[in-house]
Amino acid sequence: MHTVRQLRQGDKQAWLPLWRGYIEFYKTTIPESQYELTWSRLLESDYNLYGLVVESEGKVLGIVHYTFQTSTWAPKNYCYLEDLFVDPQARGDGLGRALIDAVYEIAEESGSSRLYWNTDATNETARKLYDSYTKESGKVQYRIPFAIPGKDL
Repeated sequence: MHTVRQLRQGDKQAWLPLWRGYIEFYKTTIPESQYELTWSRLLESDYNLYGLVVESEGKVLGIVHYTFQTSTWAPKNYCYLEDLFVDPQARGDGLGRALIDAVYEIAEESGSSRLYWNTDATNETARKLYDSYTKESGKVQYRIPFAIPGKDL
Protein backbone atom coordinates (compact mmCIF):
# COMPACT_ATOMS: atom_id res chain seq x y z
CA MET A 1 0.00 0.00 0.00
CA HIS A 2 1.20 3.50 -0.71
CA THR A 3 0.44 6.93 0.67
CA VAL A 4 0.56 10.33 -1.03
CA ARG A 5 1.22 13.34 1.16
CA GLN A 6 2.52 16.90 1.07
CA LEU A 7 6.27 17.37 0.85
CA ARG A 8 7.83 18.14 4.24
CA GLN A 9 11.10 19.69 5.39
CA GLY A 10 12.41 16.30 6.46
CA ASP A 11 11.95 14.86 2.96
CA LYS A 12 14.93 16.58 1.37
CA GLN A 13 17.26 13.56 1.51
CA ALA A 14 14.63 11.41 -0.26
CA TRP A 15 13.43 14.16 -2.64
CA LEU A 16 16.85 15.18 -3.95
CA PRO A 17 17.84 11.89 -5.65
CA LEU A 18 14.39 11.65 -7.24
CA TRP A 19 14.59 15.25 -8.48
CA ARG A 20 18.09 14.56 -9.84
CA GLY A 21 16.76 11.41 -11.52
CA TYR A 22 14.05 13.45 -13.21
CA ILE A 23 16.56 16.00 -14.51
CA GLU A 24 18.85 13.21 -15.72
CA PHE A 25 15.94 11.40 -17.40
CA TYR A 26 15.40 14.44 -19.59
CA LYS A 27 19.13 14.51 -20.39
CA THR A 28 19.63 18.00 -19.09
CA THR A 29 21.44 19.72 -16.27
CA ILE A 30 20.68 22.47 -13.84
CA PRO A 31 23.08 24.27 -11.53
CA GLU A 32 23.36 23.00 -7.97
CA SER A 33 21.90 26.32 -6.86
CA GLN A 34 18.68 25.50 -8.77
CA TYR A 35 18.19 22.30 -6.77
CA GLU A 36 18.35 24.39 -3.61
CA LEU A 37 16.11 27.12 -5.02
CA THR A 38 13.48 24.60 -6.13
CA TRP A 39 13.56 22.92 -2.72
CA SER A 40 13.09 26.22 -0.89
CA ARG A 41 10.27 27.29 -3.22
CA LEU A 42 8.44 24.01 -2.66
CA LEU A 43 8.47 24.62 1.09
CA GLU A 44 7.70 28.35 0.99
CA SER A 45 4.03 28.73 1.87
CA ASP A 46 3.64 32.00 -0.06
CA TYR A 47 5.20 30.67 -3.27
CA ASN A 48 2.97 29.16 -5.97
CA LEU A 49 4.84 25.86 -6.25
CA TYR A 50 3.78 22.70 -4.45
CA GLY A 51 5.13 19.20 -3.98
CA LEU A 52 3.78 15.81 -3.03
CA VAL A 53 5.55 12.55 -2.36
CA VAL A 54 4.35 8.98 -2.58
CA GLU A 55 5.55 6.56 0.08
CA SER A 56 5.49 2.81 0.24
CA GLU A 57 6.38 1.12 3.52
CA GLY A 58 7.64 4.47 4.83
CA LYS A 59 10.04 5.07 1.93
CA VAL A 60 9.60 8.02 -0.47
CA LEU A 61 9.54 6.52 -3.97
CA GLY A 62 8.08 9.30 -6.11
CA ILE A 63 7.56 13.04 -6.35
CA VAL A 64 5.31 15.45 -8.16
CA HIS A 65 5.48 19.25 -8.42
CA TYR A 66 2.57 21.42 -9.51
CA THR A 67 1.52 25.04 -9.72
CA PHE A 68 -1.56 27.12 -10.54
CA GLN A 69 -1.80 29.69 -13.29
CA THR A 70 -4.32 32.31 -14.29
CA SER A 71 -5.84 31.82 -17.72
CA THR A 72 -7.19 34.32 -20.22
CA TRP A 73 -9.38 31.51 -21.58
CA ALA A 74 -11.18 30.48 -18.41
CA PRO A 75 -12.70 32.12 -15.33
CA LYS A 76 -10.81 29.76 -13.01
CA ASN A 77 -7.14 28.84 -12.84
CA TYR A 78 -5.35 25.98 -14.56
CA CYS A 79 -3.30 23.50 -12.58
CA TYR A 80 -0.02 22.59 -14.23
CA LEU A 81 1.58 19.33 -13.18
CA GLU A 82 5.17 20.28 -13.94
CA ASP A 83 7.30 17.35 -12.77
CA LEU A 84 6.48 13.71 -12.05
CA PHE A 85 9.09 11.09 -11.23
CA VAL A 86 8.98 7.65 -9.65
CA ASP A 87 12.03 5.62 -8.66
CA PRO A 88 12.69 3.34 -11.65
CA GLN A 89 12.82 0.29 -9.33
CA ALA A 90 9.27 1.05 -8.12
CA ARG A 91 7.57 1.67 -11.46
CA GLY A 92 4.54 -0.37 -12.40
CA ASP A 93 3.10 -0.38 -8.88
CA GLY A 94 0.65 2.50 -9.41
CA LEU A 95 2.78 5.19 -7.75
CA GLY A 96 2.71 7.56 -10.73
CA ARG A 97 -1.05 7.16 -10.98
CA ALA A 98 -1.41 7.85 -7.25
CA LEU A 99 0.55 11.11 -7.64
CA ILE A 100 -1.50 12.23 -10.66
CA ASP A 101 -4.74 11.34 -8.89
CA ALA A 102 -3.68 13.39 -5.86
CA VAL A 103 -2.90 16.46 -7.99
CA TYR A 104 -6.19 15.91 -9.88
CA GLU A 105 -8.08 15.98 -6.59
CA ILE A 106 -6.25 19.12 -5.40
CA ALA A 107 -6.92 20.88 -8.70
CA GLU A 108 -10.58 19.92 -8.66
CA GLU A 109 -10.99 21.04 -5.03
CA SER A 110 -9.30 24.36 -5.82
CA GLY A 111 -11.82 25.02 -8.57
CA SER A 112 -9.29 24.74 -11.41
CA SER A 113 -10.83 24.49 -14.85
CA ARG A 114 -8.06 22.25 -16.16
CA LEU A 115 -5.22 19.98 -15.08
CA TYR A 116 -2.50 19.58 -17.68
CA TRP A 117 1.08 18.44 -18.14
CA ASN A 118 3.69 17.95 -20.84
CA THR A 119 6.02 15.12 -21.71
CA ASP A 120 8.38 14.28 -24.53
CA ALA A 121 6.74 12.53 -27.48
CA THR A 122 9.32 9.75 -27.05
CA ASN A 123 8.41 9.08 -23.40
CA GLU A 124 6.35 6.03 -24.37
CA THR A 125 6.20 4.41 -20.93
CA ALA A 126 4.78 7.52 -19.26
CA ARG A 127 2.48 8.20 -22.19
CA LYS A 128 0.75 4.84 -21.64
CA LEU A 129 -0.20 6.06 -18.18
CA TYR A 130 -1.13 9.55 -19.39
CA ASP A 131 -3.25 8.18 -22.23
CA SER A 132 -5.34 6.32 -19.64
CA TYR A 133 -6.48 9.74 -18.36
CA THR A 134 -7.11 11.65 -21.56
CA LYS A 135 -6.00 12.05 -25.16
CA GLU A 136 -2.91 14.16 -25.80
CA SER A 137 -3.82 17.72 -26.65
CA GLY A 138 -2.19 17.95 -30.05
CA LYS A 139 -0.39 21.12 -29.00
CA VAL A 140 3.17 21.72 -30.08
CA GLN A 141 5.34 23.58 -27.62
CA TYR A 142 7.84 26.24 -28.70
CA ARG A 143 10.63 27.51 -26.47
CA ILE A 144 12.90 30.50 -26.69
CA PRO A 145 15.55 30.02 -24.05
CA PHE A 146 17.18 33.04 -22.49
CA ALA A 147 20.84 32.81 -21.61
CA ILE A 148 21.23 31.71 -18.01
CA PRO A 149 24.82 30.85 -17.15
CA GLY A 150 25.23 27.18 -16.34
CA LYS A 151 21.65 26.22 -17.15
CA ASP A 152 20.61 23.97 -20.03
CA LEU A 153 16.95 24.47 -20.90
